[in-house]
Amino acid sequence: MECDDFRMYCWFGSASSDWASYSVPKVGMFPLLIFLHVIVVKCQPELSPPLDVVVDRYHMPKRCPREVQTEDFVRYHFNGTFQSNGTMFDSSHVRGKAFISQVGVGRLIHGMDRGLLGTCVNERRRITVPPHLAYGSVGTGGVIPPDAILVYDVLLLDIWNPQDKVQIRTLSKPERCVRAANSSDFVRYHYNGTLLSGQTFMSSHTNNTTYDTYLGQGDLIEGMEEGLLGMCIAERRIIIVPPFLAYGEKGHGSAVPPQATLVFEVLMVDVFNNKDDIAVEVLEVPDNCERRSAVGDFIRYHYNGTFQDGTKFDSSYQRNSTYNTYVGRGFVITGIDQALQGLCMGEKRKVVVPPHLAYGGEGVSDLIPGSAVLVFHIHVLDFHNLKDEVEVKVVRRPEECGSGSQKNDWLRYRYNCSLMDGTLLYSSDQQDLPSVTTLGANDVILGLEQGLMGMCEGEAREVVVPPHFGHGENGAGVVPGSAVLFFQLELVELQKGVPNGFMFVWLGDVPEPLFTAMDLDADGQVPLREFSDFIMLQVQQGNGRLRPGVPPDDIIRDMFNSQDLDKDGKIVAQEVTLQTDERDEL
Repeated sequence: MECDDFRMYCWFGSASSDWASYSVPKVGMFPLLIFLHVIVVKCQPELSPPLDVVVDRYHMPKRCPREVQTEDFVRYHFNGTFQSNGTMFDSSHVRGKAFISQVGVGRLIHGMDRGLLGTCVNERRRITVPPHLAYGSVGTGGVIPPDAILVYDVLLLDIWNPQDKVQIRTLSKPERCVRAANSSDFVRYHYNGTLLSGQTFMSSHTNNTTYDTYLGQGDLIEGMEEGLLGMCIAERRIIIVPPFLAYGEKGHGSAVPPQATLVFEVLMVDVFNNKDDIAVEVLEVPDNCERRSAVGDFIRYHYNGTFQDGTKFDSSYQRNSTYNTYVGRGFVITGIDQALQGLCMGEKRKVVVPPHLAYGGEGVSDLIPGSAVLVFHIHVLDFHNLKDEVEVKVVRRPEECGSGSQKNDWLRYRYNCSLMDGTLLYSSDQQDLPSVTTLGANDVILGLEQGLMGMCEGEAREVVVPPHFGHGENGAGVVPGSAVLFFQLELVELQKGVPNGFMFVWLGDVPEPLFTAMDLDADGQVPLREFSDFIMLQVQQGNGRLRPGVPPDDIIRDMFNSQDLDKDGKIVAQEVTLQTDERDEL
């Protein structure tokens, strides 16, 4: 007799050792007991089917934000084996495609419907299903025999429900939301895209380029469109999109399987609209603003250029050189050309320039991405127009001044020379020697000479010198090219001058006869010492004036030598001539 004929005895024998409870014939009882014992030993490997589904959760993820519930859809991998001998009868891994189904609505065998409840994504569990909750006493398709106990080794990859909505979780958000994304806006963002299991399917960071698109035009999956709305620039979000709001039953290429929930970690980089104009925020304005920049002015300014997320792409400060250009002449991008109008010297502004007023969809090589919104922090140092004249403002003037300084006058003065932003370039206080000049002698720049004209001793002035009256486009020393200069002047000493080419001029009538007046000892000849005494006497009495700014002894010696025609060290009457034009010297 085969063991199957005694399966009932094997079952009960394994469950109880009370052999006296069974009815057996009394004759030959001992041999029968021995035979029964042999039967029990032989049938021990045959396992009894469990009464219910047995679940072994042998690997649990650290986080389980969601468990499978009735009517949820699931996507999972599995290996299906027979408990009796471990033979595999089916495997999604072998098929190369995860299994997708709805739980609790009769699409699965009852044991799997029950065994999958409460499963977490990335959980591994072993589900043992008795025959009455699997394919019963009939089996199926020649693959599952009757009364088979099935074991499923399951890895859950995804859960979703038809009632699911897009889930949005904000990771970080700037304190001030400059701009939030709306439908019809153009957005640039970085993202990492993963499946619910954590497997990455795509990332903008891989190619180091943002994803750029319009919102509200159907260019994105529906869930992503919804998840991006309202995002601020520099905001980070987690956006979880159920399959029916993503790529649905078809999936997307080999990266996104069918019916996959997608998880996006998004950083919003840029938001703008084609209707946008430049946005100007005035950060600082000087107290006195007597003039504002206009079309045609030449302007010098410093700037920092960043993207909206704060990433710097350029800076004039790093080059230690201002950016210099004409206003409104198209030499810079349109947005900045507009923003440079109406500024004060010293003003600071923040200017946001949309791409259609900057570098458009093409960008600039590796420096500026296409469709990038640019942010400029601008500090205007100065501006001027070629029509500008020297500006003179009297700060302090003595009550009695007269005509003030004139051409050929000799001046000693104090000064500070600065840029219009207050940067000090030069100062007479830093010099070892006093600052002196003779007006009209081209000793100083034209603008400073004009500023010194008409000054009285003790007078103070402020003078603004445009570069075409200063050091021009090239600058000089520490003076930058095309710089407007600001002078603070004080006239310390004024000595009236003589015409150009003269060393001495008579202020009144010339003595007649001149040689007799010069011959102080009346000996008929005038040596250098006597000549010097005569000239200095005229100066002291106010009858004449020496050329200022030159040592008197040098001037007098030159005057004497010009009259001592025979170079014998003395002047006689026949040698005396009176200067009548600028070619003669006394």
